[in-house]
Amino acid sequence: MTYAPVRRLTVLYDAECPLCTWVRNWLVKQRQLVPLDLVPAGSDEARRRFPGIDHGRTLDEITVVGDGGQVYRGPAAWVVCLWALAEHRPMAHRVASHSGGRFARGVVLAAAKYRQGQRPPEGWQGGVYRRADGWMYHPQRGWSYGGPQACAPGGCATG
Repeated sequence: MTYAPVRRLTVLYDAECPLCTWVRNWLVKQRQLVPLDLVPAGSDEARRRFPGIDHGRTLDEITVVGDGGQVYRGPAAWVVCLWALAEHRPMAHRVASHSGGRFARGVVLAAAKYRQGQRPPEGWQGGVYRRADGWMYHPQRGWSYGGPQACAPGGCATG
């Protein structure tokens, strides 16, 4: 088996999720040993870069793609993000162990539960039907794309 070195990682994050956006902003501020490209999951850019990935699944759980085609999801994706950061690589090695993996999985499950509670529901809100991917249907104007921030908590326009 041949292993390709990882020289760059792309993090596909849910741009509608306040926690994911906070983590994205935090990652950008960290000193990176391996450069991180942060791309909204399900976006045109993500689909262009990775046509073979299930983009619906990337909205459900963090997905990190290495420049050699490696794909990390869930706890492994969080660990590889930490591994890419100068100050957090030692922690990545600790949580990559068997017992650390259970801890990482618990953190990911807690984050998923938080995200589920923060995500605005799809459906009719204020006379407008909103989808989680940013598309909206207004009875008088039809379908329009408001972008991933269109339905962020406190950001849904009704008019």
